[in-house]
Amino acid sequence: MEHFDLLSALNDYFVVNPTMATIATLVFLLFLATAANFFVKRILIRIAHKLLRFTRYGNDAEIMRHDAFARLANAVPAMVVIIGISHVPNMPDTLSLIISNLAGAFIILTIAIALGHVLDIINTLYIRHPGSASKPIKGYIQVLKIAISVVCTILIIATLIDKSPLILLSGLGAMAAVLMLVFQDTLLSLVASIQISSSDMVRVGDWIEMPNLNADGDVIDIALHTVKVQNWDKTITTLPTRRLVTDPFKNWRGMQESGGRRIKRAIQLDQASIHFLTEDERHHLKTLSLLSDYLQGKERELTDWNTRLGECGRNPANTRRLTNIGTFRAYIRNYLQTHPLIRQDMTLLVRQLSPAADGLPLEVYCFTATTLWAEYETIQSDLFDHLYAILPEFGLRAFQQPSGADLAGLGSQIKINA
Repeated sequence: MEHFDLLSALNDYFVVNPTMATIATLVFLLFLATAANFFVKRILIRIAHKLLRFTRYGNDAEIMRHDAFARLANAVPAMVVIIGISHVPNMPDTLSLIISNLAGAFIILTIAIALGHVLDIINTLYIRHPGSASKPIKGYIQVLKIAISVVCTILIIATLIDKSPLILLSGLGAMAAVLMLVFQDTLLSLVASIQISSSDMVRVGDWIEMPNLNADGDVIDIALHTVKVQNWDKTITTLPTRRLVTDPFKNWRGMQESGGRRIKRAIQLDQASIHFLTEDERHHLKTLSLLSDYLQGKERELTDWNTRLGECGRNPANTRRLTNIGTFRAYIRNYLQTHPLIRQDMTLLVRQLSPAADGLPLEVYCFTATTLWAEYETIQSDLFDHLYAILPEFGLRAFQQPSGADLAGLGSQIKINA
């Protein structure tokens, strides 16, 4: 009876004081919204997290960082406000509509943010897939986020002005040209992303080289608008995605997948050091294990050839003879064919290039058995260390421009002779 009397007294008081009735109802509505927020976030969300811990994603910090449930839970208090605001006594219709529309716009925004985090989770899970590097979806995820943002903006504006979204959509036709101009870069980047993905031009982890954009390193991220390249000096170059379609670039993926990296370097020989081998030089070079079989076979071939010349063979100019540069080429070829770190199933050449003012280039063309940068440079350096050091055994000299020490020595010699 006392409880009934208290309610009756409050009812009588609120009838006499309608303003207090409105304030009390608003306070009670605010309390309900706060209680709903507490119940959802502190109880339901925690229960959901505990249930997720029984799955393989429950303890995944990267997945839990994109907590879509917590973002979506923010919509619950706004829903309580929308339902309860119409029951507040003496509330002006205009004010009630404004509050309801604001709460509705907040719900739409919350759902859009939650969907964005869901897309982030999808991208995170996809990146862990073994084949994700060849088919990145980050660009498509960003396109979906843009579409969600556009739809969210339209719905929020329609909710705030209390109009149908179709009215706003009908006006977009007139704004199509403006939208095309505003989203020009996005559309071009989307087309470029599709081309890159469909033709498998670039993957995350590829080594690409674009000198005109100062990019030379590994691709670390492919997004809708940009591609990030970590250069070898650890700087980051950010490229517009569409430039990978419109501009030429070099992708070293083929080299990495082949398992061999090319060596293509020449030794510049002093042409004045090239000559026919003397008898003593031939005997000396036969002591080299890499040349003994070659020289024996070559001598038999040349002897048979020169014997058929008859009387003409008396003139040395008519005969075939071994040269130090030809023997050196044979030595390099045999050296490469017995080298354990040189690929024998790929192209292997030792050839002369066109002579120039800086000597006769003798080029080594082969492939190492590794693509690792440091190991490749070590193999290449060791190879040419040996070739330069053994040049005097063949009576050859490497060509180089006169240095200050050479000129000083020449000046001293002139003084002595004078």
